[in-house]
Amino acid sequence: MMKEKQEKEPLLEVCDLSVSFSMYGRGLQKRNLEVLHKLSLCVHPGEILAVVGSSGSGKSILAHAVMGILPGNARMEGEIFYRGERLDGKRQAALRGKEIAFIPQSVDYLDPLMRVDRQVIGSRGTKRRQEAAFGRYHLGREVEAMYPFQLSGGMARRVLISTAVMERARLIVADEPTPGLDVEMAMETLQNFRELADEGCAVLLITHDIDLAFDVADTIAVFYAGTTVENAPVADFLAGKEALRHPYSKAFIDALPQNGFKPIGGSQPYAGSLPKGCLFAGRCSLRSSDCAKEIAMEKIRDGEVRCIHAT
Repeated sequence: MMKEKQEKEPLLEVCDLSVSFSMYGRGLQKRNLEVLHKLSLCVHPGEILAVVGSSGSGKSILAHAVMGILPGNARMEGEIFYRGERLDGKRQAALRGKEIAFIPQSVDYLDPLMRVDRQVIGSRGTKRRQEAAFGRYHLGREVEAMYPFQLSGGMARRVLISTAVMERARLIVADEPTPGLDVEMAMETLQNFRELADEGCAVLLITHDIDLAFDVADTIAVFYAGTTVENAPVADFLAGKEALRHPYSKAFIDALPQNGFKPIGGSQPYAGSLPKGCLFAGRCSLRSSDCAKEIAMEKIRDGEVRCIHAT
């Protein structure tokens, strides 16, 4: 695990990031649909930050914003810093695929008309490094000459991961890298990320495989309805919900299979009709009138939380 994180400057810093999309509704009326709301987090060299939360909470949008691959109808507010400097579109394009590597959620990112070995090598890699990457992820020599349509889902996933480790990246943004992999291969993949982090790389890991992430991550960021509600050391999650700060984080732990799938009432609010103040208030047993006010992240017990009732 990463040591002395507090003594290092963040490699990636996301500050009050909001992302909205211009969309047309009924009557062809144009409106902005905000899907990320004042989201903040940091990833340090040598650290794996695992981002968790329910579907639709904005995890993949964050990855696309960091990589600079949001669609044309997206509008972004707030700032992203990389190595202390603002990460604008020009800098994203220069670093993407070099210092900053991306493992996308969809295998459709693979070019259907190109052999996979050529895709992994790209313009800067070597055949030797491609073969080493394929060996690391248990892809046989026969896979090199295949096209994406010839791959199983798990093989395609491992090819994507191979492309990300070809360059000696400082930051890896991994958006759901383990679906389609069996448990053994998923764990081995995450352990490879752990090795890269121990060598000084920073890893932003977006995942639904919570239990596997607990084994390799240093810090967990909990997303809800497009914002961060808690950032905490992984040790707090392993210790149980009483060590956590936000009511949603505690409910999230209760909903894990080993804890009996305990549900809570209600549902995550839709991006087009967000309540004022705390976005979790409608489902929270601790809610009060003060929860309708804007709530900022604050530091509590070596973590950060967005809740006025946190202790």
